[in-house]
Amino acid sequence: MFMLMESIRSALESIRAHGFRSLLTSLGIIIGVTSVIAVVSIVQGLSYTVNAQFAGLGGNSLTIRSYTPFKKQLQGRFARLTDRDMQVIERRIEGISDITPILYTQSGRRGAISYRSQTSFSQVIGIGPSYLEVNSVFPENGRFFTREDDERRRLVCAIGVDIIENLEMPEDPIGEYFRLGNEWCKIVAVMERRGELLGFSQDDYVLLPYGTAKRIMGNRRDLDIQIQLLVDDIGRQEEVKERIRRVLRQEHGLKANEPDDFRVQTPEQLTESFNAVINTITAVSAGIVGISLLVGGIGIMNIMLVSVTERTREIGILKALGATRQDILMQFLIEALTLCMIGGLVGIGIGYGLGALVATLLPGFPAAHVPLWAVGLSFGFCAAVGVVFGIVPAAKAAQLDPIDALRYE
Repeated sequence: MFMLMESIRSALESIRAHGFRSLLTSLGIIIGVTSVIAVVSIVQGLSYTVNAQFAGLGGNSLTIRSYTPFKKQLQGRFARLTDRDMQVIERRIEGISDITPILYTQSGRRGAISYRSQTSFSQVIGIGPSYLEVNSVFPENGRFFTREDDERRRLVCAIGVDIIENLEMPEDPIGEYFRLGNEWCKIVAVMERRGELLGFSQDDYVLLPYGTAKRIMGNRRDLDIQIQLLVDDIGRQEEVKERIRRVLRQEHGLKANEPDDFRVQTPEQLTESFNAVINTITAVSAGIVGISLLVGGIGIMNIMLVSVTERTREIGILKALGATRQDILMQFLIEALTLCMIGGLVGIGIGYGLGALVATLLPGFPAAHVPLWAVGLSFGFCAAVGVVFGIVPAAKAAQLDPIDALRYE
């Protein structure tokens, strides 16, 4: 233990004595670790925020949407989910509750809404009365739709808080009317604020009763809806998914060798799909910037070889006083390791600061987040670089003959 502590003290003293050279030597390590931590902090901050959004859907919810392979899309053939599909699921599948359709009616420039002299563009969505329970969102002010609103296709709506600002409405817009396409719609609720994600507002939308949305779209036959529902027993979620899949395949007349023209997804599957993309980006980025660590390791080995040459007489004196090969090997190996670890520590600090700065400068981007595995991986890689590229100079120093070393000029 004494030899270890003495080797660490000697390494720190050597690094301090050649401070500028040590900084230049570890610069490759610092840049590499900074790049890794900055990329990981930004990507993982995004992942952390999006996963929290998916978690808000509830673990026992299912989302069913149509799916058309790209080849069929090029042929102009698109799969659809219809009211009949939802009714069949509701009638034939046991163990589910709070089923709701979701119909995206207008978006972009087609989603023009106006209030007095102000005009804006928003996403207009038709939903069922169970939408609140399935998605765990609730009105901040006012009341939500009733089944009577849906059945009678009343022109009532719930809006996101950004609509109030975009159209310069009163602070309490309940009871106000605004123009939606060629219709006048009455505001009955303002939904709770959800904030921004990736610079895009999650509060810029208009919710309509599902029947009203179909009426506005003219009851077209090519409507494609999404279906969301809650599973009563989360332990039977996979069983319910498989039953839904069999029922929809039968309803759509699919043969045994034909793939599904729909997807039944849980929040966990959505999270896994997103995380797979995030992990790929992280791995590729880490692999690219890992080249900097390799270059930094080569630089450290080069400087340590120079250091061995400069300190040849010192090594001779140490051996003459009784130092063994293992003592010399440990001293130079710990010096290389210490140089890498200091570079790694500085790189982690700069990388996190850089990631936080970038996340702050990007409008609406989630805050940077550095997981412990990234810090541990950085330190582990730095230690590996120190050992791998420090072993050759350390072995060269340990093998020096004391007599030849003392004669070295």
